[in-house]
Amino acid sequence: MSAHCQLTGRSPGFGHRVSHSHRRGKRRFDPNIQRRRYWLPSEGRYVRLTLSAKGIKTVDAIGIEAAVARIRARGEKI
Repeated sequence: MSAHCQLTGRSPGFGHRVSHSHRRGKRRFDPNIQRRRYWLPSEGRYVRLTLSAKGIKTVDAIGIEAAVARIRARGEKI
């Protein structure tokens, strides 16, 4: 599973791990990705979405129907 939010498009950021002596090494900042299952009343089925914490809050605010419409508008299959 890639660290990618289906709703917001949030993906990992990259940077450096900096030690006390200030030597730098590569690191990856992963978003807080969760797999959530939502009931989709219009289709009479559950959908499983891979969402960031912000994506989950967005679904709570706009509703699952609008969120699924946004995801499908980007061409992603659910």
